[in-house]
Amino acid sequence: MTTNLLAAYAEVAGEDVVNHLCQLSAPLKGMQVVHVNSTRIGGGVAEILAKLVPLKRELGIDARWEVITGEADFYKCTKSFHNALQGSPVNLPDASLRLFEETNARNAEKLRPILEEADVVFIHDPQPVPLLKLCPRRKGKWVWRCHIDVSHPYRPVWKYLRGFVTAYDASVFSLAAFSQSLPHPQYLIAPSIDPLSEKNIDLPDEEIRAVCARFDLDPSRPMLLQVSRFDRFKDPLGVIQSYRLAKTFVPVLQLVLAGGGATDDPEGEAVLEEVQAAAGEDPDIHILSLPADAHRTINALQRAADIVVQKSLKEGFGLTVTEGMWKGKPVIGGDTGGIRLQVVDHHTGFLVNTPEGVALRTRYLLHHRDKLEEMGRKARRFVRENFLLTRQLRDNLALMLALTRAHNDQIKLELA
Repeated sequence: MTTNLLAAYAEVAGEDVVNHLCQLSAPLKGMQVVHVNSTRIGGGVAEILAKLVPLKRELGIDARWEVITGEADFYKCTKSFHNALQGSPVNLPDASLRLFEETNARNAEKLRPILEEADVVFIHDPQPVPLLKLCPRRKGKWVWRCHIDVSHPYRPVWKYLRGFVTAYDASVFSLAAFSQSLPHPQYLIAPSIDPLSEKNIDLPDEEIRAVCARFDLDPSRPMLLQVSRFDRFKDPLGVIQSYRLAKTFVPVLQLVLAGGGATDDPEGEAVLEEVQAAAGEDPDIHILSLPADAHRTINALQRAADIVVQKSLKEGFGLTVTEGMWKGKPVIGGDTGGIRLQVVDHHTGFLVNTPEGVALRTRYLLHHRDKLEEMGRKARRFVRENFLLTRQLRDNLALMLALTRAHNDQIKLELA
């Protein structure tokens, strides 16, 4: 039976999509499912879980979301893991690794009764990865869901983490290129955005104008926007360089760098200071450090922008790319990771490798408004077909069926 929440998604994604979800979830009703990550606020993983878990419950699945906690040094260690998995050489002393394992052991004491009874456990990223070995009486299937590009990791760190990952029943990556050789099945599930969230719903024009006025943005002048955490892999300094190059062609150009931090990312403040120093006294560079719940503000900024930029040097997926495309904006993105999956070069935006590339594509789009608008229409349609939450939920349900009913009778899906 379709609930009010599912009916709301049907209006956006289509009745057939929601009917498919109901059929897929029918054999899973009552199943105990637990998702575990390291933060409830900030970052794409938290945003996805905030909607994915309630939707599973709407479909009759007993789904829960648990968050591990730790001290500042724990998050410094796990941030180093994140950087190392994306290729940066890092030195992790034995004391940091002991703290990492001890913190997980303390969290396991609290979570063990829930995790050991669950039918399926999803462990997100490296922070809680030791929990499986700390739950010896587990009865269900355990999945490591990696949202990071680990295609070329710093080998000593990957070797250490791989010692935990190999015991899992399966792993999930966002792209095939992100994966590593592992002794268990691997699945591909791309992330998604929630079209009904505060960050993605349609907004009245007066609200968009009010947000522009609050941050002293001129809606009559072209605007470049990058929304992301203040993280070196997002290359905010490169975005500033790109803007300065583009401004020689488009003197009235404005740049907005909007973002915030996550509770499991201790480097954000240092990067923000670097960005502020690079911006200097330029009145057309607007650096906005926003709270984690500023979803409508980000929504309004994305709708006010002419072009969305995501000049990442490394990127797991890049949900801010998806969000910008959903608002009908062409995206100029770094030619890396999950951005490649979304930005179809010359169709939904442009892929670039340098600040010069960003500047040249910016000049082209602002001087060819018809092409800018055409790309924006294609971008929104591409997201509707591939990157909405309903598609990710469908893939997630199919994975759960594959893990828990591998030897059962074939499941037949009937068209509604």
